Amino acid sequence: MSNSRIPGRNFLFVPGPTNLPDRVQRAMMVASEDHRSPIFPDLVKPLFPQLKKVFETEKAHAFIFPASGTGGWEAAITNTLSPGDKVLAQRFGQFSHLWIDLANRLGLEVVKQERPWGTGNDPELIEETLKADKNHEIKAVFATHNETATGVTSDIGAVRKAIDAAKHPALLFVDGVSSVASLPFHMDKWGVDVIVSGSQKGFMLPAGLLLMAASPKAVEAGKSNKSRRAYFEFQDMIKNNETGYFPYTPSIPLLHGLKESLAILFEEGLDQVYKRHHHLASGCRAAVEAWGLKTCAKEPKWNSDTVTAIVVPEGFDAAKVIATAYKRYNLALGAGLSEVAGKVFRIGHLGDLNELMLLGAIAGAEMAMLDNGIKIQPGSGVAAAQAVFRADPLLKV
Repeated sequence: MSNSRIPGRNFLFVPGPTNLPDRVQRAMMVASEDHRSPIFPDLVKPLFPQLKKVFETEKAHAFIFPASGTGGWEAAITNTLSPGDKVLAQRFGQFSHLWIDLANRLGLEVVKQERPWGTGNDPELIEETLKADKNHEIKAVFATHNETATGVTSDIGAVRKAIDAAKHPALLFVDGVSSVASLPFHMDKWGVDVIVSGSQKGFMLPAGLLLMAASPKAVEAGKSNKSRRAYFEFQDMIKNNETGYFPYTPSIPLLHGLKESLAILFEEGLDQVYKRHHHLASGCRAAVEAWGLKTCAKEPKWNSDTVTAIVVPEGFDAAKVIATAYKRYNLALGAGLSEVAGKVFRIGHLGDLNELMLLGAIAGAEMAMLDNGIKIQPGSGVAAAQAVFRADPLLKV
């Protein structure tokens, strides 16, 4: 019987969870400790102002919950809105869809606007809808910044301008799970009221930390809204966090990891982090073009710098490409979800990543496609990405 193990590291190129820096892994290897000890605030207190720097906010409260991004959606809703409230949301991918589904389950009335998958938020339609809402029944606008399922990024600044142009008081909620710490995000500048993110993507950590922030307006709304909550209560967190503690047991290893991941982000510099992600994404998109294929994003303005969703030719099954990549080449590619299941595979290019790592993923994707009969020129994608990387290297020597 042959050994099925493939030597070497698994090439993880899903759009989250992402690769963990060695420094972060070492930082999380800590003995159990008392989360009520007198020195515990030395770890906790500095995390909140550093998170605010990543979110680019001076006014908002930052929160760290032991949860995933989905928990963030629930926290955002239950701390600001009441059952029966109307919210406006556009659906253009699996994660914008799931946010709408969660809102319905929590008793909100969702004004759902369908958009083609491969596009993003339509600010003009948002403005038109809010202008028509003369009695201001719509209490919040939900905007997905980066739709991971389709590789699409939306202009959140334009969404804020649409709300302001309509002279509407609706809160602006943003899903930044696969964008924050990878793509430029300006919470105060864009007038975002709640930003939801997670530890397992740009923050280069395992899943398990909900990282979010809420504006004073959003926090104030929670003092009179009617939704029940306990675990996700903002006020409990604010009260305890001020002293460097949590209202319940936190994930201590993940907090140590967060401290180190934030240090890594600031050492590189956030502007350089954003530049690196755009640089890597440009190489990946050049590879797709060289293969003669298309991305799921319908126009260049929608292109995401954290994930590229690649449409396979008619008659081929993207799921088989993904399975071949994993079983034969130890390469994990993202699957197509819901409406694009079997139609696309995704290459995640975010987090702790460099050019050579991404070239390996592009090479593996080429081989998996060829193995499944997709007619591309071997090496074409790798060569195209190399040309991009060599033309404008991140590090000048």
